Amino acid sequence: MTRRLIRWNFSSRARELSGGDAIVVSIPKSGRTWVRVFLCAYFCKRHELEFSLEPERYGNAEIPRIIYSHDVFEQRTKSNFWEGVRGKYLIPARELRRAKVILLARDPRDAFVSLYLQLTHRDPGTPADVRQKNVTEMLRDERFGIRSIIEIMNHWLKEFSGCSKFLLIRYESLRAAPENNFRDLLLFLGGREPDAVAFQAALDFSAFENMKKLEAAGAFESKILRAGDVSDPESFKVRRGKVGGYEEYLSAEDQQYAAEALQKLDPRFGYSIKAQS
Repeated sequence: MTRRLIRWNFSSRARELSGGDAIVVSIPKSGRTWVRVFLCAYFCKRHELEFSLEPERYGNAEIPRIIYSHDVFEQRTKSNFWEGVRGKYLIPARELRRAKVILLARDPRDAFVSLYLQLTHRDPGTPADVRQKNVTEMLRDERFGIRSIIEIMNHWLKEFSGCSKFLLIRYESLRAAPENNFRDLLLFLGGREPDAVAFQAALDFSAFENMKKLEAAGAFESKILRAGDVSDPESFKVRRGKVGGYEEYLSAEDQQYAAEALQKLDPRFGYSIKAQS
């Protein structure tokens, strides 16, 4: 059963989640970092600025401020009682009515496996009781498990799809045809055809292998693009990005459990038991 959500944020963090030109919402490990690196690379190149994951700091009015949030997922998995009451991780309702909203989706099975590996290999802040769970236990976990992920995705689509400025993008579509889908994303954000030189430069910079190489070399100033342990491939933020890679981590029984859960996912996401793209 879907849990009722009261969308307010009375915490000091509400300011960070407000004032954006656009908001990108996603389940963790759905390709958000890739999208962010592409957009930052594009706008920095377009305006001849040094690359930054926070290009709005340059104060250029032509660079949109984009807020990236896991919204309900973080509210459910991170907040204590008082943070929950204040809605610390929730995007304020007025912001969703005002800004452009982008829902970034990924097959919940792949997102779950990647999240599991981040919690157990990369994130030092993972609570001990969560870190000690094996993949079978985590798959069925009330907060981090696949049924919770699907419930949240369904909630978002139902809530956002009525907005006049809403775009649903799928990680798998971005992987299959990055040129077409990133162009559509830029058109949604700016309303005009992207600059060809900056567009190609951003595609090259955000290419999977280049990002992995840069992360391994510690080239990014932000901790969000640093490996947890350079000797552990599973601790990298840019890990594999494989579509359908969950099959290598889930047993046949776990895959069946996940497939049954996936039947509850809103069909508008475009995922099915067999199809991956």
